[in-house]
Order: sequence, then C-alpha cells, then structure tokens
Amino acid sequence: MKILIIGATSAIAEATARLWAEAGHQMYLIARDETRLETISSDLKIRGVCQIDSQQMDVNELSQHKLIIDKAFDALKFIDVVLIAHGTLGNQEACEQDFEVALQEFHTNAISTLSLLTHIANRMESQKQGTIAVISSVAGDRGRQSNYLYGTAKGTVSIFLQGLRQRLYKSGVHVMTVKPGFVDTPMTAAFKKGPLWAKPDVIAQCIDNGIRRKRNVIYTPWYWWIIMAVIKMIPETIMKKIVL
Repeated sequence: MKILIIGATSAIAEATARLWAEAGHQMYLIARDETRLETISSDLKIRGVCQIDSQQMDVNELSQHKLIIDKAFDALKFIDVVLIAHGTLGNQEACEQDFEVALQEFHTNAISTLSLLTHIANRMESQKQGTIAVISSVAGDRGRQSNYLYGTAKGTVSIFLQGLRQRLYKSGVHVMTVKPGFVDTPMTAAFKKGPLWAKPDVIAQCIDNGIRRKRNVIYTPWYWWIIMAVIKMIPETIMKKIVL
C-alpha cells in the first residue's frame, strides 16, 4: 500500500507506521519536527518500509496545505491510506483564562484538520478509492469541565468526518474516525496512569484492523465504547454536578 501520514512524529502515528513498515508498505511522512521526522524515517527503513519520503510542515500554516498535499500525492501517484494524527493536549485552565490560547488550541486540533481534510478529500474523490483515517478522541463525545476545549475541537472533527464519510461513500472512498481513550504517550507524561490506559502499539493495531475491516468509527481500545455509551446517557442535571 501507499500511505500518507500527517503528524507522523506523534506516538500513535509512529507506532502505526512501524506496523506498516514491517508489512513492506510505501510511506510519505509529514510533521513539524524535521529532526524527529528524519529519525523516524531512518527507523522505518530498518524495519522494512518499501520506500519512504518526508516533508516538514506546521499544520497551522493553512496556506501551505494544498501545496504540500499535492506534493505528497504527486510523489506517491496514488494513495491507498491517509492517516491524520497530529494534535496537542492543551491546558484547560489556560484556555479558560485567555481566549487567544483557546483559539490556538482549537486551530491546531480542529481547524487545521478540517483544512487538510478538504484538500485530501478532493484528491481522494478524484481517484475514487482509498481510506482516510483521522484520530479524534473520546473527549469529543461529551463535554467535561476538565478538558472541554480539547473535547470541543475533537467533537468538531468527529462531526465533520460523519458528513465527509457520507459524501465520499459514493466515490468509493472510506472515512474512518479513530477515538482513542487514555493513551500513554509523551503528551500525557504528567498524568497518573491506571488500568484504562493503553500503549500506542495497541492503538496502532486497532487502526490497522479498522482500516482493513472498513470500520466507520472505532473506539480504541474497544472498552471505551462501553464507557462513553454510559457517560453519554447521564442527564445534564446530574452531569453538571459530577467532577470529571
């Protein structure tokens, strides 16, 4: 397969890329940190990737999106899978105190993704085949006081993907929403870990399985579907009194 990964230096993306490299697929990686990008590319070559190219990009530079996406498609000629995996876990309290901070977090986690998806969807629609997989979050399923800015951004992405999935279905392009729960990554290093936390390798396997099975939405690991189903059933009169 020919695979494009955006946000390739994230822990989940890296774990997924390793899985695909061992299967001998061809990849094109995009990320902001050029040094990390080179390191990951070298590692994937050792692991068996068929061919690999990379491109540095800051996802918040929206004006660069079309140019870089076109460059990736031109390099690969045809893309089987696109994985969008970038994001930040901002400080909720800082977002509450300064809307500029909140806006930047929303821009990174939602607006940039919607922009990228717009360009990618048009290219995939033209080739009439392939899969677009995007990492959202269970945080987007229900607003909670501890991370409602992040949840708002991820909820926006999830709703956008619902419409995009319906639009692209008739063109033969599949769209999959990935909703991880707690994942043990550098981004969550400061959090106390418990039994519900998963390693990036577990999420990577779920993503690979979901793409092969053409799943529309996957909760990773699977038990987060049950957890979120329960949380979504809690009435607002009770939810507002719960510390979550």
